[in-house]
Amino acid sequence: MDQFEHAYERMMQASIETASEERRRRIKAHDQAEKEFLAKVWWPAVGNLDDLPPAYELVDLTGGTRFADYAYLPPLSFRLIIEIDGFGPHWRDISRWKFADDLQRQNHLLIDGWHLLRFAFDDMKEKPRRCQQAVLLGLAKWGGKVRTEETVLSIMERGLLHLLIESRGELSPTEAAEKAGFNERTARKAFGTLEAKGIVHPIVSRSRRKMRYRLTIKPCAAERRNGVFGERAVRGTAPDLRPIFLRPP
Repeated sequence: MDQFEHAYERMMQASIETASEERRRRIKAHDQAEKEFLAKVWWPAVGNLDDLPPAYELVDLTGGTRFADYAYLPPLSFRLIIEIDGFGPHWRDISRWKFADDLQRQNHLLIDGWHLLRFAFDDMKEKPRRCQQAVLLGLAKWGGKVRTEETVLSIMERGLLHLLIESRGELSPTEAAEKAGFNERTARKAFGTLEAKGIVHPIVSRSRRKMRYRLTIKPCAAERRNGVFGERAVRGTAPDLRPIFLRPP
């Protein structure tokens, strides 16, 4: 049994032991989509299944009981709900009442202070790297500071990383300098140190000039085979980017 399977079995068993009857039934009925999300998206991006109870039971603002595919509840000041949606009969033939109820459910979660990430099952299967990036950017945005497993970031590097997250993972030194209020040379130097640490990679012009920088996430084997990166392919093998979320000082 590999590391993921061992962690998955441990997570499911621990959840079943403490669950209510209805939640226990839902956990046991977890389908392949929920497990594939963990295997193809969460595990490659985060590296563990800690603080991630499945079939999480919620009480909405009207006092009703709801269930989410997963809740992420780390020892931090944020809470995250994760939903995996398949485009099957459930969505194609949805009633007007069920459609309205789903929107209301989402509104209640957001009003109650939850963050929310929703993934289409097809997207998860065909473009797992894009889903991994959404997870990493969301956790970095809501969960605090980000660093690699072995590398501590300086204040300047953390500032650039925050700007990258706000800019959807891609930024030029000129844009960074304008947003942060320092000169472009300083921005290029800081991007260079982030590149050396494997946290960003450059997007180069035909003359090989480094024009922009993008957050680095290691592609899966299927994406390397299918060439989904297009013109912005990363040459060579990039190291895994693992977020480590620190309590606020």
